[in-house]
Amino acid sequence: MLKHRYSLPLLAAITIGAGLAGTQAAHAQQTLTQRVQEEKGMNLPGRGMSMAQVEKKYGEPLRKLAPRGGDSAKHPTINRWEYSDFIVYFQQNRVIHSVLNTPAGNNQNPGAVN
Repeated sequence: MLKHRYSLPLLAAITIGAGLAGTQAAHAQQTLTQRVQEEKGMNLPGRGMSMAQVEKKYGEPLRKLAPRGGDSAKHPTINRWEYSDFIVYFQQNRVIHSVLNTPAGNNQNPGAVN
């Protein structure tokens, strides 16, 4: 009988922990879904646009961040341009991705990211 003494409290703690983790995961999924919907609704630079096309359409970026990568063929140089609402990622001189610059993301200080 002593070996079952801690079973109920342990089971309760596991159940509560799993419930909290499930709630956090659901909130994270909802936040991600909302962000994707926001990006779809915005007029962000499209994949394949050249740097010149982006600059002509959206103007001069606030900052042209330091290039990353370029140390091998498997790690091509990626350039990043920061605008007030979004960041554009280029490989060579073509857009590969554009993302919102929001508090929900990890783009609060993109210049500080290695």
